[in-house]
Amino acid sequence: MSTINSSDIHLSSFLLMGFPGDEAGRIWMSLPLGLLYLLSILGNCLILFIIRIDHQLSEPMFRLLSLLAATDLALTLSTLPTVLGVFWFQSNRITFYACLIQLYFIHSLCSMGSAILVAMAFDRYVAICNPLRYTSILDPIIAKIGLVALVRGAGIHFPIPFLLNRLPYCASNALSHPFCYHPDVMRLACADTTINSMYGLVLVLATYLLDSVFILFSYAMILKTVLSRSTQEERWKALNTCVSHLCVVLLFYSALIGLTLAHRYGKNASPLLLVLMGLAFLIVPAALNPILYSIKNKQIRSALRKRVCTKKRPRM
Repeated sequence: MSTINSSDIHLSSFLLMGFPGDEAGRIWMSLPLGLLYLLSILGNCLILFIIRIDHQLSEPMFRLLSLLAATDLALTLSTLPTVLGVFWFQSNRITFYACLIQLYFIHSLCSMGSAILVAMAFDRYVAICNPLRYTSILDPIIAKIGLVALVRGAGIHFPIPFLLNRLPYCASNALSHPFCYHPDVMRLACADTTINSMYGLVLVLATYLLDSVFILFSYAMILKTVLSRSTQEERWKALNTCVSHLCVVLLFYSALIGLTLAHRYGKNASPLLLVLMGLAFLIVPAALNPILYSIKNKQIRSALRKRVCTKKRPRM
């Protein structure tokens, strides 16, 4: 009897996972998902538009915010076709190479977003600890920060599709999410994935762990400076400028840790939990970031009100 060589077997497509359950339940759960996508696209586009047209929002902080909004928008658009295809049109199949392309963009854009959060923490450090030189320090390096974030995200994740492409896939072709994710695709391989696992660990250590250390260090220095201020009002005013960034950081890293732990220790976890954790990581931060900055930042609120009043003002 002839045997099949596993190295000759290669899947042509993957099946994406939606919410398990009956049809009515999936429809009702897809409605808030569509709302989150709408909030993410409109919110980040509005942030980019307001910062672009309002010359008062030319400080380094707002230029970094525009980089974050652009990254969140790109991440949203990279997952929108498959996620809405699964939940709204029951189209749950993706070709192998389209899956590799999507996961490359997802991982690269998440890494870029993490790098921009580090830059925003440094921005807050300079604004509080050295306010007189704030503009002169950050203005010349904003473009370089964006370039470094782009090159790092795109460069270090470039080998992932090739590492996955070399593996044979002869087991189930059902993924755990309505999008492609490196650990999720890797678990379907029927060969040794040590190289993929080790490279994934190196990526986590070199990006998210290192970035979180830099953010913690920046806020330790900020806290040290703030505590040296003479009055309670000055301390609160300084810390209040960091609230939006802290909320965004906590939202991003808590969702990332939750998804990582779900894949690492949740082999017997509910399929619904894996789907929810994946969507929480990719969609919720991108949808809430513009809201957090719009609520807490007076200059953005003022620019929005001015724009709305200009639109409503009748022409003479």
